[in-house]
Amino acid sequence: MTTQSLLVELFVEELPPKALRKLGEAFSGVLFDQLKAQGLTGADSVVSPYASPRRLAAHITAVAAQAADKAVSQKLMPVSVGLDVSGNATPALLKKLQALGADVSAVAGLKKAMDGKAEALFYDSTVTGATLAEGLQKALLEAIAKLPIPKVMTYQLETDCELPGWSSVSFVRPAHGLVALHGSSVVPVTALGLKSGNSTHGHRFEALVDPVVLPDADSYAATLEKDGAVIAGFAARRAEITRQLAAAAAKLGGGVKAIEDEALLDEVTALVERPNVLVCEFEKEFLDVPQECLILTMKANQKYFPLLDASGKLSNKFLVVSNISPADASAVIGGNERVVRPRLADAKFFFDQDRKKTLASRVAGLDKVVYHNKLGTQGERIQRVRAIAKAIGQQLGGDMLAQQADQAAQLAKTDLVTDMVGEFPELQGIMGRYYALNDGLPAVVADAIEDHYKPRFAGDELPRNAVGVVVALADKLETLVGMFGIGNLPTGDKDPFALRRHALGVIRMLVEKDLPLSPRRLLAVATAPFVEQFCGGSVASIELMPPDADENLLQSLNKHFGVANSSGQELASFIYDRLAGSLREQGYSAQEVDAVLALKPQRLGDVAKRLAAVRAFAALPEAPALAAANKRVGNILKKAEGTVEAKVHSDLLQEDAEKQLFSTLQIVASIADGHFALDDYAASLQALAALKAPVDAFFDGVMVNAEDPALRANRLGLLATLHQAMNRVADLSKLAV
Repeated sequence: MTTQSLLVELFVEELPPKALRKLGEAFSGVLFDQLKAQGLTGADSVVSPYASPRRLAAHITAVAAQAADKAVSQKLMPVSVGLDVSGNATPALLKKLQALGADVSAVAGLKKAMDGKAEALFYDSTVTGATLAEGLQKALLEAIAKLPIPKVMTYQLETDCELPGWSSVSFVRPAHGLVALHGSSVVPVTALGLKSGNSTHGHRFEALVDPVVLPDADSYAATLEKDGAVIAGFAARRAEITRQLAAAAAKLGGGVKAIEDEALLDEVTALVERPNVLVCEFEKEFLDVPQECLILTMKANQKYFPLLDASGKLSNKFLVVSNISPADASAVIGGNERVVRPRLADAKFFFDQDRKKTLASRVAGLDKVVYHNKLGTQGERIQRVRAIAKAIGQQLGGDMLAQQADQAAQLAKTDLVTDMVGEFPELQGIMGRYYALNDGLPAVVADAIEDHYKPRFAGDELPRNAVGVVVALADKLETLVGMFGIGNLPTGDKDPFALRRHALGVIRMLVEKDLPLSPRRLLAVATAPFVEQFCGGSVASIELMPPDADENLLQSLNKHFGVANSSGQELASFIYDRLAGSLREQGYSAQEVDAVLALKPQRLGDVAKRLAAVRAFAALPEAPALAAANKRVGNILKKAEGTVEAKVHSDLLQEDAEKQLFSTLQIVASIADGHFALDDYAASLQALAALKAPVDAFFDGVMVNAEDPALRANRLGLLATLHQAMNRVADLSKLAV
């Protein structure tokens, strides 16, 4: 069967720019999948999506005019129901055949086959393949229905409908044209009150002809670009903008280049049909304003591309992607320069006004900003962050670091009540640093005010100094404890307070900065200010807190807020789960990760070394047997009555195998512990290989559960000592197959 290319285009009013790329890909993808499911495409068919501000289109190669006929075997009913004892068709079978368009003559051709435990009747028939008109009609309606549209418009049809002016349809934007071409032939389909044809419309102002008649499906993009002055393909238009931006920057010289912003590039690509990059400029006096403010207002409000010099400093020139290409572009350039000037003037005004008040004078204003209706104001939150930061700073760097962290934590959120951040919330932290430097504060404190939000996303840089790390840890831990304390946990893909991101941020700082801080102890420190504020009383200092203090404190907080079914271990598990996921993404196996994290290591900075050691150990020939033995030992100890002490009385050792194991264990444990003390985890684990033979001999020749209680307790103590020695780096039982 011969095939030809198929083109389908919906011509609409301007589509939402931020959604255009997804809309184009979804429209073409569903259309292709639906045609493929009906057998209208071939194995070599290729779909090409097109999306511009006023059109969604798909070009598909090798599409048949009609799908091939298909043999179908359809189950009718059990033989016992369809045939009587004489083998004749029952009324039920005849009725079923009639519904399928067959008569009694088809009974002789029915097949019998087992269907589960009963024999059934099957009817073989040939289904005529769908025509392209039928298949495309179904595919088109499905593609429209499945578009990822957050909000649709309902509008009235004026023609070709039952009640002109009253009949309505719903779509992302009003649709005004439909093209469906198979080769050069129009495929008769309808959608959104439109009938298909072979003409569309080009650029609003620069099309050579209107309407643009398409001779065939394959000439769609070329005809639209030549006669309609439109680059229909999203990717092609994006590449053209990138090329023009680079060319315009190179022409200016001086090493300037357009700022790289993929989201902005996508949005601008979705705003123009034929891009034309122009160079504009603004007064140099605006460069006195922090460049982050100017860059943000140009990108967010005007969709301009700021130009940076080789050192990353903002130039007073910028690039505009225009949708028109007049012979004299001075009016377009002047218009854009005139529009951006008030935006920059506003930024300068905000900056000048904000600097008239110090950050310290704004602290009281945070008491009027609600953080959460259960957790109080930003002012109250800052007091908790300060307490956490002081405790962490004291542990990491003594009085000096604690004092600097306290000062940075006190001022970290004050820029939220400035005019600049009120206008541009994205600048929080960034403006705080500028204002802190303006107030004469130390650079480490100013940097920490900006950096305490970091890392903001995966791959983001960490705070640049110790003060920033302390305040960032305090800020994220306060958020985690507060939200878990009131029971506001992330569920599924919903995480409105970005708790997963905060947990990963804490993990990254502990790991990459190799901080000597236990996650559990940090959580206890972070929970203490909440308990003191909401539950009353005082909490012991960090040095005096028991290892499980975080559990008890968080349970007290949950109880205060009436959170049911809570567990004090929930937050610690949440953090270790995020760490486990991160490690698996880095290429470590689930077994390796489980083995290391099963011990809940208190210093996350050496987790990578432990994982490397586990991987090296698993490659040893003795590893499988030792892992299996370790698992067996663990199970025996779990089933033992009472508490088993890791203590051995040598005078109670009777069997040669247990004597040999004890003797070898003393030597091996000493060697392994020595390596462990030096953080040489690989050598520590590899030393355990010498235990394979005595462990195997022990289980082959020694009865652990001896009748003599003293003997049984001593052998359990030997196993507990073995278990303790083997599981210092990781829980090796997790490696057992």
